[in-house]
Amino acid sequence: MYVLIVYDVEEKRVAKVNKFLKTYLNWVQNSVFEGELTEAQLNRIVLWFKGHLDLECDSVLIYTASSEKWLSKRVIGVEKNSTDNIL
Repeated sequence: MYVLIVYDVEEKRVAKVNKFLKTYLNWVQNSVFEGELTEAQLNRIVLWFKGHLDLECDSVLIYTASSEKWLSKRVIGVEKNSTDNIL
């Protein structure tokens, strides 16, 4: 499935969340990641968030689609990090 994760966490946790999500997804902008995940990978990410965030003040939004083809993305200005997987 194609996943878009947007987060707003306390400053002391930003680097930790960023580093963790980079192991699974493409970093596209400050506090925004996207990419293909399996259901198991998404479940691991959700469990990690539940164990590492302050659920009283941090916020994470997870959007899912069956495939990237169901999403349309328009970039205005500089694309900070392309999600193309060119080898």
